[in-house]
Amino acid sequence: MTSAWLLPEHIADVLPAQARHIEDLRRSLLDLARGYGFELVIPPLLEHLESLLSGTGHALDLRTFKLIDQLSGRTLGVRADTTPQVARIDAHLLNRQGVARLCYCGPVLHTRPAGMHATREPLQFGAEIYGHAGLEADLEVIELALDGLRAAGVEQPVLDLGDARIVRGVLAGAPLDATQLEAIVDALSAKDPAALDALAVLVPAEGRAALHALLALYGGPEVLAQARERLPRRALIDAALDDLERLAAELQRMHPQVRVGFDLGDMSGYAYYSGMRFAVYASGSSDALVRGGRYDEVGAVFGRNRPAVGFSLDLKPLALLAPPAPVRGAIRAPWSSDERLRQAVRKLRSLGETVLCILPGHEHEVDEFDCDRELVEVGGQWVLRAL
Repeated sequence: MTSAWLLPEHIADVLPAQARHIEDLRRSLLDLARGYGFELVIPPLLEHLESLLSGTGHALDLRTFKLIDQLSGRTLGVRADTTPQVARIDAHLLNRQGVARLCYCGPVLHTRPAGMHATREPLQFGAEIYGHAGLEADLEVIELALDGLRAAGVEQPVLDLGDARIVRGVLAGAPLDATQLEAIVDALSAKDPAALDALAVLVPAEGRAALHALLALYGGPEVLAQARERLPRRALIDAALDDLERLAAELQRMHPQVRVGFDLGDMSGYAYYSGMRFAVYASGSSDALVRGGRYDEVGAVFGRNRPAVGFSLDLKPLALLAPPAPVRGAIRAPWSSDERLRQAVRKLRSLGETVLCILPGHEHEVDEFDCDRELVEVGGQWVLRAL
């Protein structure tokens, strides 16, 4: 018989020490984003399904929990990604003409985990820039992501760059419907040449050769030179390669500790991204800590198709990599109705100290707070004493 207290698969409680670690990390990332000029928004956990899925493709639909609103009878969704909500806020609530820098941090819910050990309830932090189409905005969001990982203690991250325009340029003019296109993109991402051969029969010979070239176009800076030799000379492809080259040069100059690589055939999120896309890994890790890129079409359904670029990450796995902050010392105090003691406790707490009042009968219990001082009565006054 299943216990009533068991949680659903890939859903877990976060206990005090880890919760404090995650909260410290959340605050540091939000403060960092604020230092870049990003404004915090807090979208609702659920809203009408069509808003949540607008412009995001089929993949997000499969990851979204759905329910019926008992007030309106309409279908609601529990957000699986916050970006569509932020796009709606930018388009309809802020409606600014210039640049908007927006950040957020809150839980999202997935119908299925992204991996064997992944949670279905990520704590998603993200930052997005609306209203600027240039590489300057792309560079800013990547720098913020890298600075965030550095603040979390991630050493020597690996930055993987790509661009959705390359595959669009290769397949331009090919008579493919959306299903065929999605299957080709999946074969590219899986680096499966046999599947690619079977799926690309309608693609002209030049395009088929380019698709097979993309399977091998991953690695270091040499990849861009190889791509210029092996891919068709088309404006969309040339622009993407030029932008990737410039981005990589700027990032290497400003962040020499970051190893920059390219995977031009990895089209994860192809239906979502419109240009540059990136992922950041911890050295030796197989799962990306950060994913982001340019998604200029995200606001189209809201009637405001303006440039957008950003990234998101899950704080939970990041917290497992980040070294915990040193435990801050706390003060132990006896429980008493003595007004002088209560005033002393209130004053210390107002100064930012943690004061733990020991309840009667629990004087010998151990907790997670590192009490290195205590309040003791000396000559009718309550004073601090080191433990």
